[in-house]
Amino acid sequence: MMGHSQGPNSMDDDAQFMWRAIELAERGRHRVMPNPLVGCVLVQNGEIIAEGWHDHLGGLHAEQMAIADAEAKGVPTQGSTAYVTLEPCNHFGRTPPCTEALLWAGVKRVVIGADDPNPTVRGDGAATLMKSEVEVDSGLLADECNAQMSEFMHWCENMRPEILLKAAIDANGRVDCDPNEPAQRFSSAESLEIVHALRADSMAILVGVDTVVRDDPSLTVRGPDIGPRNPPTRIIIDPNGRTPSDCKLLNDGHAPTLLIHAEPFELPDSDAENVERAVLAADDGEIPIARILDFLGDRGTQSLLVEGGPNTWRRFLAAGLVDRAHLCQSPIELSGNGTVFSESELVSAGLQQFREIEVGGDKISHWRRED
Repeated sequence: MMGHSQGPNSMDDDAQFMWRAIELAERGRHRVMPNPLVGCVLVQNGEIIAEGWHDHLGGLHAEQMAIADAEAKGVPTQGSTAYVTLEPCNHFGRTPPCTEALLWAGVKRVVIGADDPNPTVRGDGAATLMKSEVEVDSGLLADECNAQMSEFMHWCENMRPEILLKAAIDANGRVDCDPNEPAQRFSSAESLEIVHALRADSMAILVGVDTVVRDDPSLTVRGPDIGPRNPPTRIIIDPNGRTPSDCKLLNDGHAPTLLIHAEPFELPDSDAENVERAVLAADDGEIPIARILDFLGDRGTQSLLVEGGPNTWRRFLAAGLVDRAHLCQSPIELSGNGTVFSESELVSAGLQQFREIEVGGDKISHWRRED
């Protein structure tokens, strides 16, 4: 295992090249799911000769793009070193194996950031390269590479999606105004832009049925380019079939909608094409959060944004299954005596704040589980 650099200004050349690969990988953000973000640089005689990244679902993998970049420049790749943030794949998927591409290009050394825990890889890529007398070094900036593709890694290791809880509160910690009054939007436009980036970075967005009844949200991605990948699936936890038949999530057709009901529940004869229903066993009238996450994990959902409402947040927090949280507090004071939600509830659930920023007058704090 190689040692970890402390940052991109390290004097170590290997670390500098891997940092560049990490930077390149970010160019595919929002666009490559369910594939992970991956970057690659090809180096010859201490200089970068070509660069690549996984740009969108169905597009070239990072190694293939870097080799194509070298070809386009007319630069020979024989004897070069490849720095890649994730172990090269050795199987046929949407594209041929990256190990074959690297061998075809005559790469003689491959430096890997993170090992691939995917059952279809798990060391086979590195082993295949070594069998072909390619020098392989693994673990360079492994923590940084793993963090960049955390949702993919989490799903491979746990077969459950990584959970991000997103909450917004007013100056007094209220989630909403009085239930008898119309719902009020109180976050700034800049904060809402960030929310759409969070949605774009998720494979699914979840709310409880109370939020649908109260707010009739659309839960769509507006702004970020998600490329050819599918838009996030919109999920409603609705044990008893209370979702209004005329709500946006069932009728707008903008993205798939999944309703999760509790047994026993008789499914409707028909729904719109974008609507799917699933029935899971309930305990005392509630579907356990772990059961929902296992179901979603089996469907390949790697990242789940839990948007509301407070009842749903508390059920996820109580289950101890929230990995990260995004809490936006507005300086606006809502009228009435709506539900209150506070930072202390995140702390009690084992989350710790690691960053706080101000956006459009709102205070946004970021939290994560420290195991």
